[in-house]
Amino acid sequence: MKTAIFETNLKNLPLITRGKVRDIYDIDEQHMLIITTDRLSAFDVVLPDPIPNKGAVLTAVSNFWFEKLSHIIPNHFSSLTIHDIGLSDDDIKLLASRSVVVKKLHPLPVEAIVRGYLIGSGWKDYQKTGQVCGIDLPQGLQLASKLPHAIFTPSTKAEVGGHDENIDFAKMVSLIGEPLAQQVRDVSMQLYTEAATFALEKGIIIADTKFEFGLNEQDELVLIDEILSPDSSRFWPAASYQEGTSPPSFDKQFIRDYLETLDWDKTPPGPTIPTEILEKSAEKYQEVARLLIDNSSK
Repeated sequence: MKTAIFETNLKNLPLITRGKVRDIYDIDEQHMLIITTDRLSAFDVVLPDPIPNKGAVLTAVSNFWFEKLSHIIPNHFSSLTIHDIGLSDDDIKLLASRSVVVKKLHPLPVEAIVRGYLIGSGWKDYQKTGQVCGIDLPQGLQLASKLPHAIFTPSTKAEVGGHDENIDFAKMVSLIGEPLAQQVRDVSMQLYTEAATFALEKGIIIADTKFEFGLNEQDELVLIDEILSPDSSRFWPAASYQEGTSPPSFDKQFIRDYLETLDWDKTPPGPTIPTEILEKSAEKYQEVARLLIDNSSK
Protein backbone atom coordinates (compact mmCIF):
# COMPACT_ATOMS: atom_id res chain seq x y z
CA MET A 1 0.00 0.00 0.00
CA LYS A 2 1.11 3.56 -0.64
CA THR A 3 2.29 5.71 2.25
CA ALA A 4 -0.69 7.41 3.85
CA ILE A 5 -0.81 11.04 4.95
CA PHE A 6 -2.62 11.26 8.27
CA GLU A 7 -1.66 14.85 9.09
CA THR A 8 0.25 17.71 7.46
CA ASN A 9 2.50 20.27 9.12
CA LEU A 10 3.55 22.96 6.65
CA LYS A 11 6.26 25.34 7.82
CA ASN A 12 5.54 28.05 5.23
CA LEU A 13 1.85 28.60 5.96
CA PRO A 14 -0.14 29.03 9.21
CA LEU A 15 -2.71 26.34 9.97
CA ILE A 16 -6.28 27.65 10.14
CA THR A 17 -7.97 24.44 11.19
CA ARG A 18 -7.64 20.68 11.13
CA GLY A 19 -10.99 19.09 10.33
CA LYS A 20 -12.06 15.48 10.27
CA VAL A 21 -10.34 14.95 6.93
CA ARG A 22 -8.99 18.30 5.73
CA ASP A 23 -6.10 20.47 6.87
CA ILE A 24 -6.67 24.13 5.94
CA TYR A 25 -3.87 26.70 5.76
CA ASP A 26 -3.91 30.46 5.44
CA ILE A 27 -2.31 31.96 2.31
CA ASP A 28 -3.43 35.60 2.26
CA GLU A 29 -6.54 37.72 2.81
CA GLN A 30 -8.32 36.19 -0.18
CA HIS A 31 -7.04 32.61 -0.35
CA MET A 32 -6.48 29.45 1.64
CA LEU A 33 -5.05 26.01 0.94
CA ILE A 34 -7.20 22.92 1.50
CA ILE A 35 -5.32 19.63 1.80
CA THR A 36 -7.39 16.45 1.84
CA THR A 37 -5.54 13.94 4.01
CA ASP A 38 -6.06 10.20 4.19
CA ARG A 39 -7.81 10.48 7.56
CA LEU A 40 -11.07 8.61 7.86
CA SER A 41 -14.00 9.64 9.99
CA ALA A 42 -17.02 7.51 10.79
CA PHE A 43 -19.89 8.31 13.13
CA ASP A 44 -18.21 11.74 13.53
CA VAL A 45 -15.08 10.16 15.03
CA VAL A 46 -11.68 10.41 13.34
CA LEU A 47 -10.31 6.88 13.20
CA PRO A 48 -6.65 6.17 14.00
CA ASP A 49 -5.86 4.43 10.69
CA PRO A 50 -5.78 6.34 7.39
CA ILE A 51 -6.64 4.93 3.96
CA PRO A 52 -3.64 5.43 1.64
CA ASN A 53 -4.32 7.72 -1.36
CA LYS A 54 -7.88 8.39 -0.20
CA GLY A 55 -7.27 12.14 -0.09
CA ALA A 56 -6.01 12.24 -3.67
CA VAL A 57 -9.03 10.26 -4.88
CA LEU A 58 -11.47 12.49 -2.99
CA THR A 59 -9.81 15.59 -4.43
CA ALA A 60 -9.92 14.24 -7.99
CA VAL A 61 -13.58 13.21 -7.76
CA SER A 62 -14.66 16.44 -6.07
CA ASN A 63 -12.75 18.63 -8.55
CA PHE A 64 -14.32 16.69 -11.42
CA TRP A 65 -17.80 17.52 -10.15
CA PHE A 66 -16.96 21.16 -9.35
CA GLU A 67 -15.94 21.67 -12.97
CA LYS A 68 -18.78 19.63 -14.44
CA LEU A 69 -21.47 21.49 -12.47
CA SER A 70 -19.94 24.97 -12.62
CA HIS A 71 -22.71 26.14 -14.97
CA ILE A 72 -25.21 25.75 -12.10
CA ILE A 73 -23.39 27.78 -9.43
CA PRO A 74 -19.93 29.36 -8.92
CA ASN A 75 -17.51 27.36 -6.76
CA HIS A 76 -14.62 28.20 -4.46
CA PHE A 77 -11.85 27.54 -7.01
CA SER A 78 -9.28 30.29 -7.39
CA SER A 79 -6.83 31.08 -10.19
CA LEU A 80 -3.89 30.12 -7.96
CA THR A 81 -2.37 26.65 -7.75
CA ILE A 82 -0.16 24.93 -5.19
CA HIS A 83 2.84 26.07 -7.27
CA ASP A 84 2.02 29.75 -6.61
CA ILE A 85 2.05 29.90 -2.80
CA GLY A 86 5.67 29.48 -1.75
CA LEU A 87 5.77 25.82 -0.79
CA SER A 88 8.92 23.74 -1.09
CA ASP A 89 9.39 21.35 -4.00
CA ASP A 90 9.10 18.43 -1.59
CA ASP A 91 5.78 19.70 -0.21
CA ILE A 92 4.44 20.26 -3.73
CA LYS A 93 5.44 16.77 -4.82
CA LEU A 94 3.82 15.22 -1.74
CA LEU A 95 0.63 17.27 -1.68
CA ALA A 96 -0.19 18.43 -5.23
CA SER A 97 -2.66 15.62 -5.96
CA ARG A 98 -4.64 16.27 -2.78
CA SER A 99 -4.57 20.07 -2.57
CA VAL A 100 -6.59 22.96 -3.93
CA VAL A 101 -6.17 26.71 -3.46
CA VAL A 102 -9.58 28.27 -2.87
CA LYS A 103 -11.13 31.66 -2.24
CA LYS A 104 -11.92 32.64 1.33
CA LEU A 105 -15.68 32.81 1.78
CA HIS A 106 -18.19 33.06 4.62
CA PRO A 107 -19.50 29.50 5.16
CA LEU A 108 -23.18 29.02 5.90
CA PRO A 109 -23.95 27.28 9.22
CA VAL A 110 -25.96 24.50 7.55
CA GLU A 111 -25.32 21.46 5.39
CA ALA A 112 -27.57 20.89 2.40
CA ILE A 113 -28.49 17.22 2.19
CA VAL A 114 -30.40 15.73 -0.72
CA ARG A 115 -31.80 12.21 -0.53
CA GLY A 116 -32.94 10.22 -3.55
CA TYR A 117 -33.25 6.85 -1.80
CA LEU A 118 -34.44 5.64 1.60
CA ILE A 119 -31.38 4.57 3.57
CA GLY A 120 -29.42 5.33 6.74
CA SER A 121 -30.99 7.71 9.24
CA GLY A 122 -33.74 8.43 6.71
CA TRP A 123 -34.85 4.80 6.76
CA LYS A 124 -34.83 4.74 10.56
CA ASP A 125 -36.87 7.93 10.64
CA TYR A 126 -39.37 6.56 8.11
CA GLN A 127 -39.86 3.34 10.06
CA LYS A 128 -40.78 5.32 13.16
CA THR A 129 -42.80 8.17 11.67
CA GLY A 130 -43.54 7.56 8.00
CA GLN A 131 -41.52 10.70 7.37
CA VAL A 132 -37.92 11.73 6.75
CA CYS A 133 -36.96 14.91 8.59
CA GLY A 134 -40.61 15.94 8.80
CA ILE A 135 -41.35 15.26 5.12
CA ASP A 136 -44.26 12.87 4.53
CA LEU A 137 -43.52 9.88 2.32
CA PRO A 138 -45.81 7.24 0.83
CA GLN A 139 -46.59 4.13 2.85
CA GLY A 140 -44.99 0.80 1.99
CA LEU A 141 -41.53 1.96 1.03
CA GLN A 142 -38.72 -0.50 1.69
CA LEU A 143 -35.09 -0.22 2.69
CA ALA A 144 -33.19 1.44 -0.18
CA SER A 145 -36.39 2.31 -2.06
CA LYS A 146 -36.03 5.05 -4.62
CA LEU A 147 -38.08 8.00 -3.41
CA PRO A 148 -40.89 9.31 -5.65
CA HIS A 149 -38.76 12.45 -5.94
CA ALA A 150 -35.57 13.61 -4.25
CA ILE A 151 -36.04 15.46 -0.95
CA PHE A 152 -34.06 18.23 0.71
CA THR A 153 -33.20 17.59 4.37
CA PRO A 154 -30.77 20.16 5.81
CA SER A 155 -28.70 19.78 8.96
CA THR A 156 -26.59 21.91 11.22
CA LYS A 157 -22.80 21.76 10.89
CA ALA A 158 -21.04 20.24 13.88
CA GLU A 159 -17.53 20.98 15.06
CA VAL A 160 -14.96 18.16 14.96
CA GLY A 161 -16.11 15.54 17.45
CA GLY A 162 -19.68 16.79 17.39
CA HIS A 163 -22.75 15.42 15.63
CA ASP A 164 -24.67 17.10 12.82
CA GLU A 165 -28.33 17.61 13.68
CA ASN A 166 -31.12 17.21 11.16
CA ILE A 167 -33.34 20.29 10.97
CA ASP A 168 -36.46 21.15 9.03
CA PHE A 169 -36.66 23.84 6.38
CA ALA A 170 -38.32 26.30 8.78
CA LYS A 171 -35.34 26.02 11.13
CA MET A 172 -33.00 26.60 8.22
CA VAL A 173 -34.96 29.75 7.32
CA SER A 174 -34.55 30.98 10.88
CA LEU A 175 -30.78 30.48 10.62
CA ILE A 176 -30.02 32.07 7.24
CA GLY A 177 -33.21 33.79 6.06
CA GLU A 178 -35.89 32.63 3.62
CA PRO A 179 -34.49 33.88 0.29
CA LEU A 180 -31.09 32.30 0.91
CA ALA A 181 -32.62 29.09 2.28
CA GLN A 182 -34.76 28.75 -0.84
CA GLN A 183 -31.75 29.35 -3.07
CA VAL A 184 -29.68 26.74 -1.22
CA ARG A 185 -32.51 24.21 -1.49
CA ASP A 186 -33.16 24.85 -5.19
CA VAL A 187 -29.47 24.78 -6.17
CA SER A 188 -28.86 21.62 -4.12
CA MET A 189 -31.74 19.83 -5.82
CA GLN A 190 -30.46 20.88 -9.25
CA LEU A 191 -26.92 19.76 -8.45
CA TYR A 192 -28.09 16.39 -7.17
CA THR A 193 -30.49 15.75 -10.05
CA GLU A 194 -27.91 16.48 -12.74
CA ALA A 195 -25.14 14.55 -10.97
CA ALA A 196 -27.35 11.54 -10.23
CA THR A 197 -28.42 11.33 -13.88
CA PHE A 198 -24.82 11.46 -15.08
CA ALA A 199 -23.56 8.96 -12.49
CA LEU A 200 -26.29 6.46 -13.35
CA GLU A 201 -25.03 6.44 -16.94
CA LYS A 202 -21.66 5.37 -15.48
CA GLY A 203 -23.20 2.58 -13.40
CA ILE A 204 -23.38 4.45 -10.09
CA ILE A 205 -26.48 5.31 -8.04
CA ILE A 206 -26.04 8.40 -5.87
CA ALA A 207 -28.39 7.53 -3.02
CA ASP A 208 -27.83 10.78 -1.14
CA THR A 209 -25.27 13.54 -0.79
CA LYS A 210 -24.47 16.73 1.06
CA PHE A 211 -23.38 20.15 -0.16
CA GLU A 212 -21.90 23.10 1.66
CA PHE A 213 -22.12 26.72 0.63
CA GLY A 214 -20.55 30.06 1.44
CA LEU A 215 -21.10 33.70 0.57
CA ASN A 216 -18.58 35.93 -1.18
CA GLU A 217 -18.04 39.63 -0.48
CA GLN A 218 -21.06 40.44 -2.68
CA ASP A 219 -23.22 38.03 -0.65
CA GLU A 220 -23.50 35.71 -3.65
CA LEU A 221 -23.92 31.99 -3.03
CA VAL A 222 -20.84 29.86 -3.77
CA LEU A 223 -20.36 26.07 -3.64
CA ILE A 224 -17.53 25.10 -1.26
CA ASP A 225 -15.77 22.26 0.60
CA GLU A 226 -16.14 18.99 -1.36
CA ILE A 227 -18.99 17.71 -3.49
CA LEU A 228 -20.27 14.34 -4.60
CA SER A 229 -17.30 12.41 -3.24
CA PRO A 230 -17.35 8.98 -1.56
CA ASP A 231 -17.08 10.80 1.80
CA SER A 232 -20.00 13.18 1.23
CA SER A 233 -22.31 10.78 -0.62
CA ARG A 234 -23.64 7.24 -0.71
CA PHE A 235 -22.60 5.60 -3.97
CA TRP A 236 -24.08 2.25 -4.96
CA PRO A 237 -23.26 0.05 -7.96
CA ALA A 238 -26.38 0.18 -10.13
CA ALA A 239 -25.89 -3.36 -11.42
CA SER A 240 -26.38 -4.94 -8.00
CA TYR A 241 -29.03 -2.56 -6.63
CA GLN A 242 -32.03 -4.34 -5.17
CA GLU A 243 -34.84 -2.68 -3.26
CA GLY A 244 -35.36 -4.10 0.22
CA THR A 245 -31.69 -4.82 0.88
CA SER A 246 -28.81 -2.58 1.90
CA PRO A 247 -26.82 -2.22 -1.32
CA PRO A 248 -23.08 -2.81 -1.47
CA SER A 249 -21.36 0.52 -1.31
CA PHE A 250 -18.55 2.38 -3.05
CA ASP A 251 -18.16 4.75 -0.13
CA LYS A 252 -17.15 4.59 3.52
CA GLN A 253 -20.34 2.71 4.38
CA PHE A 254 -18.09 -0.34 4.05
CA ILE A 255 -16.11 0.94 7.05
CA ARG A 256 -19.29 1.83 8.94
CA ASP A 257 -20.63 -1.68 8.43
CA TYR A 258 -17.42 -3.15 9.85
CA LEU A 259 -17.54 -0.79 12.84
CA GLU A 260 -21.12 -1.85 13.56
CA THR A 261 -19.83 -5.37 14.23
CA LEU A 262 -17.56 -4.13 17.03
CA ASP A 263 -18.25 -3.49 20.68
CA TRP A 264 -17.61 0.25 20.27
CA ASP A 265 -19.82 3.04 21.58
CA LYS A 266 -19.02 5.41 18.66
CA THR A 267 -17.13 7.87 20.85
CA PRO A 268 -13.39 8.72 20.66
CA PRO A 269 -10.99 7.11 20.49
CA GLY A 270 -11.93 5.10 17.44
CA PRO A 271 -10.90 1.46 17.08
CA THR A 272 -7.99 0.25 14.98
CA ILE A 273 -9.05 -0.90 11.50
CA PRO A 274 -7.52 -4.12 10.12
CA THR A 275 -5.28 -3.72 7.07
CA GLU A 276 -7.52 -5.83 4.84
CA ILE A 277 -10.50 -3.57 5.59
CA LEU A 278 -8.43 -0.48 4.77
CA GLU A 279 -7.21 -2.04 1.52
CA LYS A 280 -10.74 -3.00 0.48
CA SER A 281 -11.95 0.51 1.26
CA ALA A 282 -9.12 2.01 -0.79
CA GLU A 283 -10.20 -0.15 -3.74
CA LYS A 284 -13.79 1.09 -3.43
CA TYR A 285 -12.71 4.75 -3.43
CA GLN A 286 -10.51 4.15 -6.49
CA GLU A 287 -13.31 2.38 -8.34
CA VAL A 288 -15.57 5.42 -8.00
CA ALA A 289 -12.90 7.62 -9.54
CA ARG A 290 -12.37 5.15 -12.37
CA LEU A 291 -16.05 4.89 -13.23
CA LEU A 292 -16.78 8.60 -13.02
CA ILE A 293 -13.61 10.23 -14.33
CA ASP A 294 -11.69 7.72 -16.44
CA ASN A 295 -14.83 6.68 -18.31
CA SER A 296 -15.97 10.24 -18.95
CA SER A 297 -15.27 12.27 -22.02
CA LYS A 298 -14.20 15.72 -20.89
